[in-house]
Amino acid sequence: MAFLDNSGDIILDAVLTDTGRLRLAQGNGSFKITQFAFGDDEINYGLYNKNHPSGSAYYDLDILQTPVFEAFTNNASSMKFQLISNVNTQLLYLPVMKLNTVDTEGTSFFSNASLSNTYLLPTPADYRNLSSSAGVLNSSPNSFDKKIVIDQGLDSNETDKTRLLSSVDSSLTETTFLIELNNNFVTLVDTLGNDIPLSYVDDDGIATYSVSYREGSTNVVSLLTADTSGDAGSSTLLNGTRDKRVSFKLKLKTDLTINNSLYERFGGTTTIITSNDYYYIDTFVTVKGATVGTQITIPIKIVKSV
Repeated sequence: MAFLDNSGDIILDAVLTDTGRLRLAQGNGSFKITQFAFGDDEINYGLYNKNHPSGSAYYDLDILQTPVFEAFTNNASSMKFQLISNVNTQLLYLPVMKLNTVDTEGTSFFSNASLSNTYLLPTPADYRNLSSSAGVLNSSPNSFDKKIVIDQGLDSNETDKTRLLSSVDSSLTETTFLIELNNNFVTLVDTLGNDIPLSYVDDDGIATYSVSYREGSTNVVSLLTADTSGDAGSSTLLNGTRDKRVSFKLKLKTDLTINNSLYERFGGTTTIITSNDYYYIDTFVTVKGATVGTQITIPIKIVKSV
């Protein structure tokens, strides 16, 4: 849903997703709203101007005048930035998620500037020719290299990086993470190549996997070691107190490895990698913390030689 400013009257625009309309149409009582969330995807807090010449009443004027999105029926396109509530009003920092591109366990980004902050996922046959490039993931489930590694914690050098977040504020720690991806293209496997059980797939083909921390397990979610060496960049890009590390791999659907129809329908061709032509499909992986709600979205470009 969304708030619409219509000539002074505030109108609440509420729409149902495809799943909501389906349950409502069934008429069997399965349509019940039990939870809801707020988001501020359209708000740019950088517009807050505490030096406005007209005084404090105008500091947030540009933010208040920002047009608000209309409601989306497609859940994959809305609510990227959900608001959270926390009873502790003394917090100075909130956890963040950061891709780990510096530790030997992680994978650095693709070196081509036009594909910055993007991972390439070639077919197993194409990986042999591209494996030497940075940012190229290995879609073979039986290989133990080329993982996606995400670190969660406080990214501030004013917090103690020699302690874990659970010893600072247990309400900020995550025990379960939700990993979302397009089920038409890829599936999720752990760092040993084992398939991770699928939780559900929505009407848009977005699959959700629920992964939880278990002490001693490092296959998906592990406890991020506190940095006692004083070198914060040696194993993570987080500058402060640590919490969890999420590590996983992506496995291509078989159709993407043996034919070109999905590439022609959902993607195109590119020569961005080498002088050779490649089919590509742009997709994403989103990792969310189930407790605090911190999330990160990772762009993925699937490629197959023409």
